[in-house]
Amino acid sequence: MNIAAMTFRLRVSRVHSPKKKRMIVKSLTAQPQNGFHVSAAEIDEQDTHQIIVIGDAAIVPHNAMADSLMEKISLLVDENCEAKILEETREIG
Repeated sequence: MNIAAMTFRLRVSRVHSPKKKRMIVKSLTAQPQNGFHVSAAEIDEQDTHQIIVIGDAAIVPHNAMADSLMEKISLLVDENCEAKILEETREIG
């Protein structure tokens, strides 16, 4: 068993309120949770309106599945988000 963990640092330039940020964060955490059964949460920069840091984690049986899952999550975030991805980190442990 392995743990696949990802962190996305995103910038949303047109967000100027906590309410708008919450809507985007909710979407960014719900889609991977519902589509891939992973844990997802906002993990940093909660007080900054235009920066969103999301963490995703899942338990996987082997490294190949971890790589595949992380690639699918990355594509989901990239295609379904109005934010620009500033940084993406991946870890398998």
